[in-house]
Order: sequence, then structure tokens, then C-alpha cells
Amino acid sequence: MARYGLSLAVSGAWGLFVINVLGSFLIGVLMGTVPRPLVRAFFGVGVLGGFTTFSSYAAAWSWALLATPVCAVAAAFLGLRVTRR
Repeated sequence: MARYGLSLAVSGAWGLFVINVLGSFLIGVLMGTVPRPLVRAFFGVGVLGGFTTFSSYAAAWSWALLATPVCAVAAAFLGLRVTRR
């Protein structure tokens, strides 16, 4: 529902970009704050993996095809760094 709501608020390639980068940041935060591997896997793959839409952004050519993976990795690293000071 959160992904759908964000896609209504920000449409098109920008919406996919925002969803994927935000989801990657949250995965980084999750990895830095939750010590239990099975809990991280459940929320990281199950919940946040369902939130991000990496399969959707690759369906059509746009600037997001190149920018999303780079920004998503940077956002995940930033989320991890923020939680592991």
C-alpha cells in the first residue's frame, strides 16, 4: 500500500526512482539496526523487497534505468552508515 501511495504521489520514472532509493535506504537502516539475521531477512527481503520495484524500472528505457541502481546502492550504504556511527 505504501508503494502504491507513493506511485500516486510521484508518477512515472520519478516515482519508481523515489520508491527504489527510499527502499534501499531503509534496507541499509535495517541492516545496521537489527542484529538477528532471520529478522533482517524477513523484513529486508519480504517487506522492503516487496516495497521496492526494481523489476518495474527495467521495463522501459529512461534515465531511471541508469540512475536507479547507482543511487540505490548509495542510499543503502548511507542508511547503514547512519545507523553504525
